Amino acid sequence: MSFDMSRLDAFSTQPGVYLMKNKGGHVLYVGKAKNLRSRIKQYFLPSGDGRLMVPFLIPQVADIDTILVLSEKEALLLENNLIKQYQPKYNALLKDDKSYIALKINHKNKWPMVNLVRYRGKPEPDGLYFGPYTSAQAARGTLDLLNRIFPLRQCSDQELIRRTRPCILYDMKRCIAPCVNKCTKEEYDLLVDRTVKFLKGQDKDVIKELYVEMDAASEALEFEKAGMILKTIQQIEKTIEVQNVDKLLGTDADALGIYRQGEDVIISQLQIRSGKLMGSYHFNFSHIAQDDAELLESFLIQHYEKLEQLPQEILLPIELENTEELAEIIAANKPRKTSLHTPQRGDKKSLVTMALSNAQAAFQKEKDQAAITEKTLLEMQERFRLNHYPKRIECFDNSNIFGDEPVSCMVVFTEGVKDRSRYRKYKVKTVTGPDDYATMLEVLLRRYRRAQEENDLPDLLIVDGGKGHLNVALKAFTELNIVSVDVIGIAKQESRHDKGMTSEQIFLPNVKDPILLRHTSPVLFLLQRIRDEAHRFAITFHRKRRSKKTIRTALSDIPGIGPAKCKILLTFFGSVKKLKEASIEDLRQVKGLSESNIQAIQQYFNNKSIL
Repeated sequence: MSFDMSRLDAFSTQPGVYLMKNKGGHVLYVGKAKNLRSRIKQYFLPSGDGRLMVPFLIPQVADIDTILVLSEKEALLLENNLIKQYQPKYNALLKDDKSYIALKINHKNKWPMVNLVRYRGKPEPDGLYFGPYTSAQAARGTLDLLNRIFPLRQCSDQELIRRTRPCILYDMKRCIAPCVNKCTKEEYDLLVDRTVKFLKGQDKDVIKELYVEMDAASEALEFEKAGMILKTIQQIEKTIEVQNVDKLLGTDADALGIYRQGEDVIISQLQIRSGKLMGSYHFNFSHIAQDDAELLESFLIQHYEKLEQLPQEILLPIELENTEELAEIIAANKPRKTSLHTPQRGDKKSLVTMALSNAQAAFQKEKDQAAITEKTLLEMQERFRLNHYPKRIECFDNSNIFGDEPVSCMVVFTEGVKDRSRYRKYKVKTVTGPDDYATMLEVLLRRYRRAQEENDLPDLLIVDGGKGHLNVALKAFTELNIVSVDVIGIAKQESRHDKGMTSEQIFLPNVKDPILLRHTSPVLFLLQRIRDEAHRFAITFHRKRRSKKTIRTALSDIPGIGPAKCKILLTFFGSVKKLKEASIEDLRQVKGLSESNIQAIQQYFNNKSIL
């Protein structure tokens, strides 16, 4: 044990946060306590505090720093901030790569509209966000309902500016055509206000307003308008009726469940919205030293602080000591407050039990899938006579058209799963013309020279191609003196019709004939997934490069239009063709363009035919 236990009595008995560090000064674990001395001493008991990962944590601890605070709320906030800052190995940290689906109203626009958007972390402060939804299908269903009930515009800002007559949505009564002034600003804003109320669950308020408006239209003998309002009322009432069919609760709520087995933990979150169970999310954690209460506290702060809107209550599987402080923290600067409860009986207790069952089922499903993947990787190691278990696989693919804008891309699979954080794109620097072998050699030398320096070599390299590409990879490894990485090549063989066999060929070093796998082979499925992902990634990158080159070529001759203004123009109009068709009034809508820029653009497109 590297920590000097004689220092334990020197710690304060006040509340605060403690940081456990290794010899290199890296933070391994962050925790909080009402009594720092008492809490820290528990880690050094013979039982290791009873938590599975503590015996692995403590031998690495060389130093412990403490920060004193005045309240439990301050301790919770400081602990959360330090976990985000240091990302300790033995703390639970929610990854920001999870995307959320929501409906957004760009209420600052003159003519707001409702869009389905994805965002990571917190949504941008550029509109009103409603959600998140458990699936894109649920969000699209809500958006379709809104478009039928509240006929706001559905076209882009650019289409709105250019339109001279109403589109078909106006004839279908699905838009009131602000583009051509078929409605007043007041009428449109009233629709937006009702849409917001509807999304906030204030259905009855909207219906009351519509009844008043319908009566006023009837008294004014505007019977067609009154009939349309009545149809809207009926649609909303039908929606409310459907929502009440299977009510679990009379409120919006989240129910949480925790399931732990060995080194792994899963938190399941059931979402109940408008009284209906809408779906669930699962969050996985491994090798953490936090107990269930500490994990739950950390999860509540990290997860709910990202959400724009909170449920009215969050149902917990275990009692927490500081529910009031937690509720204050996660509800800070949000329009709706929330409360935390641990139900003991009734429907709410049943929801927490259901969340636990979902966590157990998700755990078992993931473990089964992990076992299948591990078996596939072991079979791959045996079948291809690899020296190492292929835990991390890197695959390269090149893309070019007649040597134009050559690029290469690398995708990575760890334990048989996409590891997008390790994906890399390469612009080819030294090769001219369509030389696939030279391109591959350049990129492999660049990648693995750096991997050597950073001690970041994979277990297996896959190259998309036959024996020639495989030999290029072997040449690169020989030049770099790399002997610890296995290499294989995968290529299609045309006109192969062997019964039960695939047309895919697997090439191994120093083996003359390729290996053919049966079309039902799990190893083949995994290899194809990896190869196809590399191909997709490379093609996408190459298209973007070619697109940028085309745009640069098309606009580079316009006086006064540099890269920045070029980007602004293409973002606003969407394409060079639409920019060419733009009028002077359209161009004046673009921020950042001077009158001389506008004249230069008009003159250029009048004199030249670009497309």
